[in-house]
Amino acid sequence: MEERHKRILQRNRVNLVRDLNPSDMYHGLLSEGIFTQDMIDEIKSSGIRQDQARQLVRDLETRGSLAFPALIECLHETGQHSLAELLLDGEPQNQPLPQSVHVRPVVRPLPVYSPMDTVKPVQVVTPVYPTQSVKAMPTTPIPCTVARKTPEREFGKPRATGRVRRDSIQSYKMDANPCGHCLIINNVDFEPKSELSKRTGSNIDCEKLERRFKSLNFIVLVKRNLKQKQIKQELSALSKKDHSQYDCCVVIMLSHGTEVCNNRFPGAVHGVDGPNVPVQHITNYLNGQNCLSLQGKPKIFFIQACGGGERDTGFEVSPDEARPCIGGTGDQTDAMPMSSSSDSLSTQSDEPDAKATLPTPSDILVSYSTFPGYVSWRDTQAGSWYVETLDNILEENAATDDLVTMLMMVSHEVSENSANGLYKQMPGSFNFLRKLLYFQALPCQRPILS
Repeated sequence: MEERHKRILQRNRVNLVRDLNPSDMYHGLLSEGIFTQDMIDEIKSSGIRQDQARQLVRDLETRGSLAFPALIECLHETGQHSLAELLLDGEPQNQPLPQSVHVRPVVRPLPVYSPMDTVKPVQVVTPVYPTQSVKAMPTTPIPCTVARKTPEREFGKPRATGRVRRDSIQSYKMDANPCGHCLIINNVDFEPKSELSKRTGSNIDCEKLERRFKSLNFIVLVKRNLKQKQIKQELSALSKKDHSQYDCCVVIMLSHGTEVCNNRFPGAVHGVDGPNVPVQHITNYLNGQNCLSLQGKPKIFFIQACGGGERDTGFEVSPDEARPCIGGTGDQTDAMPMSSSSDSLSTQSDEPDAKATLPTPSDILVSYSTFPGYVSWRDTQAGSWYVETLDNILEENAATDDLVTMLMMVSHEVSENSANGLYKQMPGSFNFLRKLLYFQALPCQRPILS
């Protein structure tokens, strides 16, 4: 597809996902040779109507220069005229229309085909334009049929055997109502014996994320100021729920954090009493071995906590890439000194703990607010850099973009902040998802300010 047509589709992606009826389009796009039957089946399996519309638009961008005209034609044929007009509005209007000319058809046979080829020889009518001056015809539009190239192979070559290569990545099913459970653990007030400071501003993060994931159609449960044992109890209770009717599960940890010595998921989060729970243990509660009803379904973990005590001063960039400092003097960190993961296991629990082994990683994504070993910055008035940016990105892009793409946007935005004009922060993620993940984007009700 031409770049200008791709840009038109990208600019109108929200409207197409919202209004396009893909089931009416399949026959036309198949008969025009834009999609193969395998590709149609792949789009149909991507989920609900909006998911199919999103996948159809994404796949169209890979199908050559004839895909856009075929899309417009199919939209008109299926009565979706408003969408066709919306897309045509993006076409340049100042290009002169070519004048119609007299043509003389010449019949030429195609080359002889290989015995392996099952396509029968046909004749092609090639227009030959006169060399003398031509007489302009009336400008009344004339319908024409355009010969389309078969997408699977070139003429004269034998048809490939086996399954046809697909140009799309399948998406997770995300149409359950509600979509799934979301557990938020928000630790703000730490006991004096923990020697950890109060996390001022974390309640702002919690309110934003509670509102955001409710708008994404999750059942949100918020727990505040939990000790290490209580964190494990809540995670164990979540793993024992029946998730068979849901499509996804989300866990959000807002607490002080530290670096731990292990070669699995890095980092750990502290209970308000001081002892920590390693992130690798947090993910283990919901993996395929310990939560059977979440097997094959995405498990997403957001960790707003320090990954260690090191402060990143960044490196110099060219003036074109530099941006004004966004952080202020009220920025705090969620850091604690490095400890061994075995330190957090000394406290006995009445609840069955997840096994401290390398988890079965499929369908798990852990998003960290900062790079392992470094501090994570939090503004006492506006909340943490990471959560504020994540909330904004989800609000603006959840209707059109997949989760991994949005997390890349978050990393880019946060990386351009500065604390006290000096310190930097770099979010990242450990991604073991097997498919694209698109949230159910429902309108988010922001609080009304009096």
